[in-house]
Amino acid sequence: MSHNSFGYLFRVTTWGESHGPALGCVVDGCPPGIRFTLADIQADLDRRRPGTSRFVTQRREPDEVKILSGVLPEEDGVTLVTTGTPISMLIENVDQRSKDYGAIAQQYRPGHADYAYETKYGIRDYRGGGRSSARETAARVAAGAIARRVVPGMVVRGALVSMGDKDVDRSRWDWNFVESAENPFFTPDPGSVPIFSDYLDDIRKSGSSVGAIIEIVVDGVPAGLGAPLYGKMDQDIASNLMSINAVKGVEIGNGFEAARIRGEENADQMRIGEDGKPHFLSNKAGGILGGITTGQQVVARFAVKPTSSILTPRQSVDRQGREVEVVTKGRHDPCVGIRAVPIGEAMVACALADHYLRHRGQTGRA
Repeated sequence: MSHNSFGYLFRVTTWGESHGPALGCVVDGCPPGIRFTLADIQADLDRRRPGTSRFVTQRREPDEVKILSGVLPEEDGVTLVTTGTPISMLIENVDQRSKDYGAIAQQYRPGHADYAYETKYGIRDYRGGGRSSARETAARVAAGAIARRVVPGMVVRGALVSMGDKDVDRSRWDWNFVESAENPFFTPDPGSVPIFSDYLDDIRKSGSSVGAIIEIVVDGVPAGLGAPLYGKMDQDIASNLMSINAVKGVEIGNGFEAARIRGEENADQMRIGEDGKPHFLSNKAGGILGGITTGQQVVARFAVKPTSSILTPRQSVDRQGREVEVVTKGRHDPCVGIRAVPIGEAMVACALADHYLRHRGQTGRA
C-alpha cells in the first residue's frame, strides 16, 4: 500500500492500523532548533482521543505519545529541541476489541471502505477498518503539534460550526469557550451546547449518526506562502483536509457562497492603512489569492459525513455475493465531526509549515 506520506519539505508519513499494537508517524524535514515539550504534543492528542464524553466513541485509549528519534532533551529535562533528523513518534493501541467486528468479517459495511479496499488490494482488515480507520488520525495530530511550531507566530484554531441541521450563532463566537471543560463539542457558541446535546442524544439513542462542519482559522500567517500554478496554498490545504476520514467537502474563505453573490460583494477591497501598508477591507478569499497567502487570516471549512457505523440495519452484500442486512456493533462516534476539530487543525498546520519551508527555500526569506 503506497501513498502514506504527504508534504514536500515538511513531510509526514503515518503507519499502523486501528487494531494493531501501535500506530505512529515519521516527520521528515522538520528544521533543527525548534523547542517544545512532550506535554505540548500530548495536549493536542488529548483533545482528539476517544472516551472523553458520552458524545464520542467509548473506546478507552490514553493516546500517550512516545518520541523515538529526532530530538534532544535540554538541561531542564522537559524541553526537547529538534535536531533536523527524522522525528519518529509512537502511540500504542491498548483498548482494541477485534471480536466486535467478527460479525462483519465477510460483509461489506455500507458507507465504509470495505468493498473499495478489497477490490483494490484483494484483502482487507475488517477489524475496525484497519488502515482506513479514523484511528490513524492520532498520528497526524502528533505531527501537527510539531508543525504548529515551524511558522513563527502562527496560531491555528478550529471550531465545530454546525452539527446536522443545527448551526452555531456566530454573534456569540467565543474562542475561549471552544476549549472549555463544559464544552464537549468544540463549539464557539455557548448557547449551542444544550441544543447540540439534546440533538445528539436523540441521534445516538435512535442508533444513528449525524455529520458536522468544522471551521479552521489561522492567525499569524505571513504573506507570500504558496506558489502558482500547481503548488497553491489553498490547493494543498484542501488536499490535506480531504484526506481526513469521512470528509466530503472543503471550502476556503466564503467558499461555495461565492457562487451566490455578485462580484462587487465578493472581491476583497483594499486601502492604505495608518501604517502606510495595504489593508484588506474584508476576507472573502480566506487569506489566499492566486494560491498565495495575503497575510490575512487563513480560513477553511470542511464537511464531515455521518458516521457509517450505526445500529440501524442497512442493505448490503457479503464476500460470497449474497444480499445481507448489516448492523454495525461496537463503539463508534455518533458524530465523528466532533473529534475532527484537532485533526483539521493539524492538517492545516502541516500544509502551512510545508509551504513556509518551501517559500524560505525558494526566496531566501522567512
